[in-house]
Amino acid sequence: MIKYLGSKRRLVPVLGSLFEASGAETALDLFSGTTRVAQEFKRRGGLVTTLDSARYSDVLARTYVVADRTDDLMGEVQEAIARLASLPGVEGYFTKTFCLESRFFQPENGMKVDAIREAIESGYRGTHLYPILLTSLMEAADRVDSTTGLQMAYLKSWAPRSYKPLELRVPDLIPGRGASVLGDAVELVPGLERFDLAYLDPPYNQHRYFTNYHIWETLIAWDAPEHYGVACKRLDCRDEETKSVFNRKRAMPGALAEVVRAVNAEVIVLSYNDESWISRDGLEEMCEVHGSVRTLSFESQRYVGAQIGIHDPAGNRVGKVSHLRNSEYLVVAGRPDVVDRMVEGLENPACVARPTPVRRVAS
Repeated sequence: MIKYLGSKRRLVPVLGSLFEASGAETALDLFSGTTRVAQEFKRRGGLVTTLDSARYSDVLARTYVVADRTDDLMGEVQEAIARLASLPGVEGYFTKTFCLESRFFQPENGMKVDAIREAIESGYRGTHLYPILLTSLMEAADRVDSTTGLQMAYLKSWAPRSYKPLELRVPDLIPGRGASVLGDAVELVPGLERFDLAYLDPPYNQHRYFTNYHIWETLIAWDAPEHYGVACKRLDCRDEETKSVFNRKRAMPGALAEVVRAVNAEVIVLSYNDESWISRDGLEEMCEVHGSVRTLSFESQRYVGAQIGIHDPAGNRVGKVSHLRNSEYLVVAGRPDVVDRMVEGLENPACVARPTPVRRVAS
C-alpha cells in the first residue's frame, strides 16, 4: 500500500472490529484514499462502496474493492506483470519530469515506469486488468521514491530505497465484489443508496491531496501535463475545480456537516484528530443527527513531516518540534443499541488499540 498522509493503518483493526460488532453487511467508505479501511470491511465480509475524488484512489478501489479474487484472475495478472516487468526502460515524460527536472525517482526507475505505463495504456486500457496493473506500478514506484511520503518535495539526498530497482508485484486481491464512485462527496452523497454503516475520513486541514500526491494523479491520468515549481506539480493544481471545500477553514465545517447529514446509513463512524479545524464537541454535535453518539480517542504518533518541517531547505534547524503525538478520534453515531454494542467490544483488554474512556453525548 502506498505511503499516505492521514492513513488509518494503525486503526484499521479497530475499525474492522467496529464493523463486525455493528452487524453490518453493506458499508460506505467516504474519502477512501488508499482504501485501507474499505479493504478491511471487505475482508470481514462486507459489500463495500468507496467514494473519493482522486483518480489514483479510484484505481486502488477498482483493484482492492471492486475486483473479485479468483484463481483465473490471479493467473492473468501474474502473466501480465511478468510481461511488463521484462520491458526495457525508455526515457519519456515521467523520467524527464520526475527524475531529471526534479529528483523524486532515480532515472533508471523512471525509465521503467515510462515503459511499463505506456504498455499498460496501449495493451490493457478498457480491460479488467487495467486498474490492477496500474496499482502494481504505482505501488512499485512508491517503494523506490525519495520523499517522506508527500510529493510536495523530494529529499535533499537520495533515500536509500531509491537505489533499489523497480519491482512489480501482484496485488493481494480480496475475494468478493464491491463498487467505486469517483467524484465529490458533497455532490454525490445525497444520491447514494442506504448503507448499514458509513465510515467518513474527511481531510483535516488546508493540505490538498491533489497536490500532495500529484505524481500519482499524473501516473494514472497519463496526460503529460504542463507543470510548475521545483516539485513539477501539475498546472491544474492551480485550477479552482481541483480545490476542495474541505481544505478551506471557513467552509469546511459546514460542508462536513452537510455530508454527515446527507449520509443514509444506520450507523456512521467518523475519524478525526485533535489538530483539526473542528473541535471534538463540534464533531459530536454534528453527528447527533444520526442518534446516540459515543467517541473513542486513541493516542497516535504525528506524521514525520512535523519534525522535518522545522528545517529550512538547506537542512538547517530553524525551529523546534512542538509535540510528537496527537489524539485520533472515532465518533460513532446511530441507534443506541447498535452504538453501544460496537463500542463496548473495544473496551475488552484484548483489543488491538484500546481507547481512552468513552464519552456518551446523546441518546
